[in-house]
Amino acid sequence: MLAVGRIGRLFGTDGGVMISLYTTFPDDFKNEEPLFVDIDGLAVPLFCASFERRGQSGAIAHFDDINSERRAEEYLVGREIFVDDSNEDDSDEFFMEDLIGFEVRIGKLRGELTDYYDSEANPLFEIRIGDKEHLIPAAEEFIAGIDFDRHTIRFVLPDGLLEL
Repeated sequence: MLAVGRIGRLFGTDGGVMISLYTTFPDDFKNEEPLFVDIDGLAVPLFCASFERRGQSGAIAHFDDINSERRAEEYLVGREIFVDDSNEDDSDEFFMEDLIGFEVRIGKLRGELTDYYDSEANPLFEIRIGDKEHLIPAAEEFIAGIDFDRHTIRFVLPDGLLEL
């Protein structure tokens, strides 16, 4: 969770609140996305019935199920608000099949990853070096690095695994 603001005070008599936004508040925030408040150690989602920005660092919000001054005062005023930033890390996910076509580097050797064989017991990469194809285990300990921008994958293989 990423802290993005603090609920400062009530706005009106129908549960509306004024929010001081931090610089971390997302510019592309949409009402369909929940904001969260911490209540007794639990991240409680709040869905906006309305959300209106006031300048760069302020907003007025009304939340579903908070329809009175008393409820807003009890549950919201003075609390920090958060957004779920766990989706940010999804860009690091990929499928092994995505590596097909990548340039392979094993020490000074260069080749191409031509296929991936998925098996629970022993997943394998097929790599072509020169005119010869080799199968190597698709194991994390053999992958030294993957550069998605340059479409290259570096392997560090134990001696004798690759027959040339």
